Amino acid sequence: MSGTSKWSNQYFTDRQNDFESSARSYPRKFPFALEKAKGSYVWDVEGNRYLDFLCGAGTLALGHNDDEVNKAMIKLLSEDAPLHTLDLTTPVKDKFVDTVISLLPEGLKERAKIQFCSPSGTDAVDAAIKLCKSATARGNVIAFSGGYHGMGHGALALTGNHNAKNKVANLMSGVQFMPYPYSYRCPFGLGGEEGTDAACAYFERMLKDPESGVTRPAAVIIEPIQGEGGVIPAPVKFLQTVRRVTKELGIPLIVDEIQCGIGRSGRFFAFEYADIVPDVILMSKAVGGSQPLSIVVYDKALDKWEAGAHAGTFRGNQLAMAAGTVLLERVGKSEFLSEVRRKGQIIFESLEKLKDEVSIIADVRGKGLMIGIEFIDPNGKKDIMGHPEPSGKIAALIQKKCFENHLVMEKGGRYGSVMRCLCALNVSDEEIHEMLTIFSRVTKEVDEIVKLHAL
Repeated sequence: MSGTSKWSNQYFTDRQNDFESSARSYPRKFPFALEKAKGSYVWDVEGNRYLDFLCGAGTLALGHNDDEVNKAMIKLLSEDAPLHTLDLTTPVKDKFVDTVISLLPEGLKERAKIQFCSPSGTDAVDAAIKLCKSATARGNVIAFSGGYHGMGHGALALTGNHNAKNKVANLMSGVQFMPYPYSYRCPFGLGGEEGTDAACAYFERMLKDPESGVTRPAAVIIEPIQGEGGVIPAPVKFLQTVRRVTKELGIPLIVDEIQCGIGRSGRFFAFEYADIVPDVILMSKAVGGSQPLSIVVYDKALDKWEAGAHAGTFRGNQLAMAAGTVLLERVGKSEFLSEVRRKGQIIFESLEKLKDEVSIIADVRGKGLMIGIEFIDPNGKKDIMGHPEPSGKIAALIQKKCFENHLVMEKGGRYGSVMRCLCALNVSDEEIHEMLTIFSRVTKEVDEIVKLHAL
């Protein structure tokens, strides 16, 4: 593709700097202006092509401008169908609901209710907390260190990251954080099975001990795979313990599948690896087929709301429901999910090999096409487990050099030390090879710089 714009990337990024909030983040890492996007690629206004392994932070599960998804939206537009419906029903909405329910696990499928929320995942989190507080008449919520649930006042209170919280006073009160298993940097200094066992025992004891100081909460909220926290999958045993204990104590379990769900992990829902059934499932990002949408699916036993107890002007996004139905029908197929697992294994095995060839990769982890690579400074200080501390500086250099080589990837994790794979779920083997070629070359180049103590 040749550039068609008379302007440059610099022109648009300068204007963005002049007029947009200082809260903007991605333009600081990726200083370009996008003009075209298709599949796993984007083009800037100067005609440069980039391989997109960020894909709207995992929103674009079928990549940019999927033909079938676009066709469904164009059809809706061409028929003068209502696009803004508040919470009124339509044939489009009815089909979307039917598709969502068909993909739920047995045990919830027959008892499911759906609350449509305003467009972002944050809205679904806040709605779920309101739902559980209303149903239980209790006020506290348990979340986990490293978790990310959004940027609203309630959702941010449940989020682990300090940077987003330190300057915002009076967030939602009554939030109790508990340790989340993280084998490489175990909160108990143990790692492996011992660390998982300790996290399980701690969770159960804190909720059952009458002297723990932790009163019975309105809900427990957890990501089966922490995304922004550094792509950390919860061990099966831990998820099963959390589900067992919450069920025994009558505490609603909210599973946040906003990033790790809708096929990202290689299962439709990431919690399915643990064979559990939660009380509440949160969905956003990919669920709208590239368009803004968030929903809360929950057991009807929690449906104690009165009319108007939760609302949102943009909860009736018909374009998102039409696009989302197409996406859910495709991603929900077992053969599609099998391909996600196969492709993820290709990436994982290649990155594990790269880890053995360099000194700056500490850990490769994840499931399906949700993979994280944690970077360390081998010359730096050690943590309590004897591992080199995470290096956001090295990860930032990797990201910068990937971008210079036309590969877009995002960071996350402690100190921004984890590079993350959030590519389209229908990414091709050739595109995976292209990503791995660029990423490996860049990582080896930075590794040489680190070895020379030149960073």
